[in-house]
Amino acid sequence: MNKILATLLAKLDKINLADLVSKDWLLKFISLVLAIGLWYFVGGEDRVDKNVMIPIEIINLPRDLVISNQFKKQIEVTVSGPRSMILDMTSRAITRQVDLSSATPGTMVIETDNDHIPVPRGITVQRVQPSSIILSLDKLIQKQFPISARTIGKVANGYYVKSLKMAPDVITIAGPHTILYQVNELFTKAINLEGMMQSVQLQVPLEMDPAIVELIGETSVTAEITIGLETVARTLDNMLVHVVIDGVKQEVMPERVKITANIPQNLLADDVDPKNLFTVTAIKQDGDDELKVKVVPRIDVEFPIEILSIIPDTVSLVDGKADVKPIDKKSSDSEQSETNALGTMTLDNNRDRVKAVGSDGDEASSLKVIKSQKSKRKMVE
Repeated sequence: MNKILATLLAKLDKINLADLVSKDWLLKFISLVLAIGLWYFVGGEDRVDKNVMIPIEIINLPRDLVISNQFKKQIEVTVSGPRSMILDMTSRAITRQVDLSSATPGTMVIETDNDHIPVPRGITVQRVQPSSIILSLDKLIQKQFPISARTIGKVANGYYVKSLKMAPDVITIAGPHTILYQVNELFTKAINLEGMMQSVQLQVPLEMDPAIVELIGETSVTAEITIGLETVARTLDNMLVHVVIDGVKQEVMPERVKITANIPQNLLADDVDPKNLFTVTAIKQDGDDELKVKVVPRIDVEFPIEILSIIPDTVSLVDGKADVKPIDKKSSDSEQSETNALGTMTLDNNRDRVKAVGSDGDEASSLKVIKSQKSKRKMVE
């Protein structure tokens, strides 16, 4: 026994400690530590099941096609694996890609099974819901839609809607043929005109079907509303011309003229004489002995009056300070032509149009003016 122990001790003395901890033994030790660590983090970690939402990604859709139906943009996937790996997977941009490079117009059913979900190694796909995707493919077209305005209410009394324009008045929409061919124009939401008295610009949203809203979103246009005064064309005869020069009232020839004017209907009450709405005067013109006839609305008249014509439009002083030009045959014919061209003006209460109606009594009126001028000249002489 003693001999055996002595022999073992002799052999241990001969073994070098450096040879015992050799390079091969060091590598084996490191591998063992890594294997234990990997087992702990992978095999030893708790495995969990979790539902995650995976987006649908459409790729290679032909340019002349469009998806015309509503479909789920995400699918629900149940996965199983280590908790840490599943948490890491949810932070990645994992999608279910649908390749439509060979698609044609019509309905396509895209099957989605476990193998279509690109999950990391170590995670298993248990279930996919829904298991299929239905896509309706249609031709992509462009179509122009005119914009029409809807209105409610009435403008204030004595006013009317002169024009109602939309800006833009046409919208171009690109979308599926099956949706766009059913619509021919787009309408605004109701514009309230109640009591409106002046022109305005308003932003008005369009009233569209949900399918159109899906294509272009909520859209507004500008409504340009022009409000006009309801007017009546009146011809007023024997309007006295008032001329004052240096504070002295002057006599003129002719002393009365005929005026045609567009008068707002709000000014034409039953007890109002249209002749009292303005005065007629005349002013000196440079380089001319005749005076230009002017019609001046009264200061307290709150609505504008449009003067259409004044016959005659010039007068002469009869006190010797200006020559009185006799009305010869040519002048009479000229006034007659102007009078016949103008005629009597009438206006429909609801529209801004003036219709000319010929007057038969203008020639006789012109002759009376000539005779009156001659008689007054004799009196002056």
